[in-house]
Amino acid sequence: MNVQTQIKRTAAEEALLAAFAERGTKLPGDAKVAERREEAVLLLQRGLPNRKVEAWHYTDLRRLLSAVPSFDAGGPAAPRAPLLEGSFVLPVLNGVATPPLAIDGVAVSKVADRLADGSLAPLLRLEGSDDTVSAINAAFAADGFVVDVPAGAEVAAPIELQNIQAGGQVHTRFAVTVGEGAKATFVERQAGEGDAFVSSVSHLQVEDDAEVLWLILQEQPEGANHLGRISLTMGKRAKVTLFVMNSGGKLVRQELRIVAEGEGSELRLRGVNLLAGDTHCDVTMVLDHAAPHTVSTETIRNVVTGRAEGAFQGQIRVARHAQKTDAKMACNTLLLSDEGGFSAKPELEIFADDVACGHGATVTEIEADHLFYLMARGIDEKTARGLLVKAFLAEVVEELDNEQMVDALEARLNTWFAEHG
Repeated sequence: MNVQTQIKRTAAEEALLAAFAERGTKLPGDAKVAERREEAVLLLQRGLPNRKVEAWHYTDLRRLLSAVPSFDAGGPAAPRAPLLEGSFVLPVLNGVATPPLAIDGVAVSKVADRLADGSLAPLLRLEGSDDTVSAINAAFAADGFVVDVPAGAEVAAPIELQNIQAGGQVHTRFAVTVGEGAKATFVERQAGEGDAFVSSVSHLQVEDDAEVLWLILQEQPEGANHLGRISLTMGKRAKVTLFVMNSGGKLVRQELRIVAEGEGSELRLRGVNLLAGDTHCDVTMVLDHAAPHTVSTETIRNVVTGRAEGAFQGQIRVARHAQKTDAKMACNTLLLSDEGGFSAKPELEIFADDVACGHGATVTEIEADHLFYLMARGIDEKTARGLLVKAFLAEVVEELDNEQMVDALEARLNTWFAEHG
C-alpha cells in the first residue's frame, strides 16, 4: 500500500493561496493571462522553496517568509521626490499605477490595460520550477507601467519608475523596450512604509545599438519583505549599465536574469549591498553570453554590520557558439560585525573554447593598519571607519557616467553609515 504524506503548508503559503482564491477572478487579464496566473499558482501550491532548492540555497524562503500581510493592511501611499532632479516620474502607489505622464516621443501605458487586452501575457511565463519570484508576481500583479522608447530617440531626462507601498501586499510589473539606437536612463525605486510584502518584476529589452543606464534603488523599511527581479535582453552592440543598491528591507531577494543575445553587446553590472540589523539580502544573477564578441563585467561590493546576513550567487554561462566572450566577475565584502555574515557563490559554465572569463570573491574586515594610520592623524575611530567604508564603496559608485546620480548615491551612503556605522 502506498501512503502519500501531505506536506503541511506554512502560514505564508496558506495566505498566498487563499488570497488568490479570493482575488484571482477579479484581477485584470484575458483568457491567456488567466492561464498564466493559474500556472503560477500551480507552482506556489508545491510550496515555497527551501535550502534544498539550489537556486535558493542561501535563502530558505519557506522559513524566512513566516507570514504575509493582507492586501488591505496598508494605508495611503504618496509619490517620492525623484532621485534625480528633473526626472519624469511614473509612480505605482500600493500596486496601482497613477495616470501615465506624457513624455515626448515615448509611449507610456498602464500594465492593467495591457493585461486586460492580453498583450502582456507572454511576460508572465515562468522560466522554471525555481522561478518563485515571478510566480508570486504573475499570480497577483495587477498594474505597473509599460514604456516604449522609439528607435533613435534620446530621452532628455531620466525616467523614474516608482513602486511605493504603505504596508500590506503589493505586486507590480514594469515592462520597458528601448528601440534600436536609442539612449535612455531609468531609475527603479522600491520604497515605502510598514511591514509590507512586495514583489516587483521588471522586463528590459534593449535593441541593437541602444544604450541604457538602469539603476535599481531598493530602500524598503526594516520590516518589509521584498522580492525583486529584472529580466534583461540585449541586442547587437547594445550597451547597458545596470546598477543595484540595496539599503533596506528585512528579507530581500533581488534576481538579475540577463541574456547577451546580440553579437558585440556590452554589460556593466555594479552592485552595492548595505546590510544592517537583522536584514537578510540575497542577490542572485544568471548571465547568458549567447552570442560572439560579447563583454561583461560584474562588481558587487557588500558592507555587513549587526546580525545581517547576505549572499551573492553569480552564474555566467557561455554558449558554445559565443566565441571571443570576455566576462569578469568579482564580489567583495567588508564585515563590520562578528555577528554578521556573507556568502558568495560565483560560477562559470563555459562551452566555448576561445574566451577570457574569470571570477573572484573576497571577505575581509577593516584593515587595522589603515585604521591606525587615520587615527594617528587625529581622526576619531568612527569617522576613520566611515572614511574607509566609503572608499571601499565609492570605487564602484563613481564608475557611473552620471555625476548627479553619483552625488545622490553617495549622499545615501553617508546617511546609511551615519545610522549604522
